[in-house]
Amino acid sequence: MQEDEMSSKNVSRELQGAKQEREFNSPSQQVGEPLSDWEITIGIECHVQLATKTKLFSPADNDARDASPNSKVHEIDFGLPGMLPVLNREAVDMAIKAGKALNADIARVSRFDRKHYFYPDLPKGYQTTQMYQPIILAGYIDAPLENGDAVRVRIHHAHMEEDAGKLTHYGDYSLVDLNRAGTPLIEIVSEPDIHSPEEARAYCTELYRLMTYAGVTHGDLYHGNMRFDVNVSVAKKGAGELGRRAEVKNLNSFRSVEKAAEYEFRRQVALLEKGERVVQETRGWSDDKGATTSQRSKEDAQDYRYMPDADIPPIALSDKEISEIQAGVPKLPPEYREEFTSLGVDKSVINTVLSRQLLAEMVSQVLEKSQTAAKRVANWVSSNLNLDESTDLESVARIDDLLELAEMTDANEISSNAASELFNDLMAGATDPRKIAEEKNLLQLSDEGAIAVIVDEVLADPASQKAIEDIKAGNDKAIGYLVGQIMKKSQGKANPGMAQTLIRERL
Repeated sequence: MQEDEMSSKNVSRELQGAKQEREFNSPSQQVGEPLSDWEITIGIECHVQLATKTKLFSPADNDARDASPNSKVHEIDFGLPGMLPVLNREAVDMAIKAGKALNADIARVSRFDRKHYFYPDLPKGYQTTQMYQPIILAGYIDAPLENGDAVRVRIHHAHMEEDAGKLTHYGDYSLVDLNRAGTPLIEIVSEPDIHSPEEARAYCTELYRLMTYAGVTHGDLYHGNMRFDVNVSVAKKGAGELGRRAEVKNLNSFRSVEKAAEYEFRRQVALLEKGERVVQETRGWSDDKGATTSQRSKEDAQDYRYMPDADIPPIALSDKEISEIQAGVPKLPPEYREEFTSLGVDKSVINTVLSRQLLAEMVSQVLEKSQTAAKRVANWVSSNLNLDESTDLESVARIDDLLELAEMTDANEISSNAASELFNDLMAGATDPRKIAEEKNLLQLSDEGAIAVIVDEVLADPASQKAIEDIKAGNDKAIGYLVGQIMKKSQGKANPGMAQTLIRERL
């Protein structure tokens, strides 16, 4: 196709996309429930920034978080004449580790190509990627769903490439920051195996965990260490082929992935029910508006004009080399899930524990010593720590302290509320739970004789007579009032289980 024909075609697509967008954003055009006649199909491309010290082809610092613009660059990143790329071996090793996390084979020979689609934020004008011979071949991941099921999503491949810089637009001019230019990425391309927004979120969440556990990325979603491009198409259920897709670019949260897919499903169904067609294009997502907007028409493969990069030799790997590198991959989420089945806790508890690698390691180490203690620790993590992937967590409690805290709880030396409080103290860096309990006056009174005196006092109190009558009449819940009075008289120290037993004996 000639350049002017291509330009005209793109403009036409963009105008049609903008028109559809305006019409859909009118409330009268939106689709309501049910949408049961339609099926959504989703494929996701995920860009994972590798946690190397330097960039993919230059010795520039790879960590540009909060750095001044254009302060993490090198002559190679500027594309100056005579500057040749030098492949970062650490990036290759991390890609090999990522392959293990994806249950994928590693190519024994892979190569780099030049994508001659113009990049205004790459001084050399093109991106270096792997088109024809990627380093990571077909694989799969099993993403757990909230209902306890799992969705298997096949991985088509994952390839290495360099990131582009960042353009910031100010009216009639733009500024470029090349700190990110040349940052090493792997782009993980899924098959279209996802059929709901919830499955899309689950897949991205599990992918995040796999990549961070494997140690190939810092996983800082705020700074774009992982970015998701979500391809969405809809078709009538039972249709023999997929519908035309639209791609929502650069999502950096699991919630955004789910909400953008949900919005696109409704938008595309609305168009098709009116007899219109979905424009193949890239779209942006606004969290504030809860909507996608048209950006540009989607290019076809021939528009990128890939060609082999003559400046970068092929990557040749041996079986032994791959095995040695992958042996350094730590325990991954699926292995922890299998291990934690012995705890007998709800899946939501396990998901909370797995939200952070340090927490999973902590519970696993406790489990090596005591299954009962590990179950308590897992429940404490789930119920007391407000943790997600963005929460700072540099260390965890000492295993010996956790074991002692579990023993104190089992022996009724402390209440469940006190145990939770002490657990949070240990996670904050404190040690010696017994000493803390003594200092905070949290140890329970378990002397039966001492508690019996308080029980008799409470039962003799005229204010307790109605509760006693209710209990004798069969209202067993009234015993809670009596236990509460005993706890009050003992300043919270009495063992509530022992107090309840003594009450029942006397009544």
